[in-house]
Amino acid sequence: MSTKPPVLRKPEWLKIKLPTGDDYDNVKELKDMMRSKTLHTVCEEAKCPNLHECWANRTATFMILGDICTRACRFCAVNSGLPTELDLQEPERVAEAAEQMGLRHCVVTSVARDDLADGGASIFAETIRAIRRRLPFCSVEVLIPDFLGNEDSLRVVLDAKPDILNHNMETVERLSDRVRSKAKYPRSLELLARSKKMYPSIPTKSSIMLGVGETWDEILRTMDDLRAVDCDIMTIGQYLQPTKKHLRVMEYYTPEQFAALKEEGMKRGFRHVESGPLVRSSYHAHSQVQSANAAASANAQS
Repeated sequence: MSTKPPVLRKPEWLKIKLPTGDDYDNVKELKDMMRSKTLHTVCEEAKCPNLHECWANRTATFMILGDICTRACRFCAVNSGLPTELDLQEPERVAEAAEQMGLRHCVVTSVARDDLADGGASIFAETIRAIRRRLPFCSVEVLIPDFLGNEDSLRVVLDAKPDILNHNMETVERLSDRVRSKAKYPRSLELLARSKKMYPSIPTKSSIMLGVGETWDEILRTMDDLRAVDCDIMTIGQYLQPTKKHLRVMEYYTPEQFAALKEEGMKRGFRHVESGPLVRSSYHAHSQVQSANAAASANAQS
């Protein structure tokens, strides 16, 4: 008879500082704006630990296509079920919010919408175009689902020419089926490979979380798999259990271990690796892009 792993005490380096003063005002202002425009953010829906830091700095990751996901991944706090909304005006409201925030780099993600023929790809594309119309100098990063392997849906998004195409592996191959719902490790790699084949100039990015039972060698193997499909940017963070119903944390990695993984990733040829306990896919996204572009320029000149 299997037993559940023990509940581990959260270490000191995972303590989150809540905002005060002007930072608190920024958080409240952004929250009010999102409500007024009937918009969702992955920051809130996925219970991101960096919400207060990012919102205090007036950055947020928009979550389009509603707030109900057709999948029920065992690590994710986003509500799952049968979505009832498809808001064709949503892209314009996202663009309005991005303009109001004065963003220089905008990150757009979504719930999985397996109920839609294109998985929501057309809404992603229109959101990119709407942001560009209002903010022509704002870079746009999209964090997309796998569209169940639909190549046409991927092309619809890429034809809108996002500045970064992001799709998360989430975990190592051995644990993928246990951690993710419907998503397949080989399919995710294939999506990143197809993106590079369709638009070689658009940088690709992926993320994994640690602490769900992976080994160190498996993490390095995932890095190698991503570099084999020419993935440019990798982010690595600590899994945090959002509710008692979700996967338990098996291990907390130290800041020193995250630093070692950043070094391993850079040795393998990633343009940029963001690695730390509280790192999430879009954490410091703008600086990730700047770092990756600088590395690409340096490589081109050498």
